[in-house]
Amino acid sequence: MSTQELVPVGPAIQLPIARMRSVYRAHDVERKLAQLHASGNEREHEGLRTTYQRMLERGPERFAVKPSGVPEMGPLYELLPNFTEVLDDVKRHVALCQDSQDSLQLTPLLLLGPPGVGKTHFAKQIADLLGTCTQLVPMSSMTAGWLLSGSSSQWKGAKPGKVFQALVDGEYANPVIVVDEIDKASADAQYDPLGPLYSLLEHDTACGFVDEYAEVPIDASQVIWITTANNERGIPEPILNRMNVFEIAPPDAEAARKIAGHLYRSICQEHDWGQRFAPQPSDDVLEALATLAPREMRRALMTAFGNARLAHRYDIDPADLPRQGNSKSRIGFLQ
Repeated sequence: MSTQELVPVGPAIQLPIARMRSVYRAHDVERKLAQLHASGNEREHEGLRTTYQRMLERGPERFAVKPSGVPEMGPLYELLPNFTEVLDDVKRHVALCQDSQDSLQLTPLLLLGPPGVGKTHFAKQIADLLGTCTQLVPMSSMTAGWLLSGSSSQWKGAKPGKVFQALVDGEYANPVIVVDEIDKASADAQYDPLGPLYSLLEHDTACGFVDEYAEVPIDASQVIWITTANNERGIPEPILNRMNVFEIAPPDAEAARKIAGHLYRSICQEHDWGQRFAPQPSDDVLEALATLAPREMRRALMTAFGNARLAHRYDIDPADLPRQGNSKSRIGFLQ
């Protein structure tokens, strides 16, 4: 296998040498394209022909990245204090493959917890840590398993599934795929939305995953799976048995203050106008923000920044934050 040196992406994370891994065989694609041509249905299946040609043009090799050693994860522990056990699990898996030719393999994760505790944000942070990308699959909007595994090219409007798109159209053989709100999968669907996961979450069967649209075996064995749910009710036992399950509690008051402080600083760093604000929020502002769920903190802070500027200030006051208890008051800026 060939290697390619990647560049650093931050002061705390140094990406390793990335090995190249084939996620499908060009011969299989050429065979399917020849069969399509021989059938005389190329015009009828123009999208499928284009898909095969794109696969051949891009080639089957994708980056398979992993940290060169156990990365410095202190900032993540501080940013995600209620995810300590999950971060410990990730660190163990990274330690197993360091100083070896083995690729990183994470046992699929299920994060259980109430809405707004940061489960989806955690998944994106893990993708950044590992140097790969994230593909989000919101199960609450899924009505059939084909959104994961593709739909037959015989159907009108057929297209590949999310796994195919992540591996074939993406740059990485080991993307992080986040199956969000897995407990919200529709039980009334004609096809089981969770059906494809029975094979995708098993390393041996994921090696030869077949998308129903392209019908070409894809190596999905390197995918890093992170699923989220409010509770485990409604998740079939065979799916649960394929994952490491972690219960994520809302952060306590001190942890919530740390998260709020980090969000304040990150927002300031992301915007030119943020450089004019005080480098740290006041204790009163942190105290008020700590009563919110992590996902609500950013919205509240953006409202507060805007209110402060309307008052011709570059520091936030607790009164700048949206009022709690009335959802309508959270829209726009307070007068």
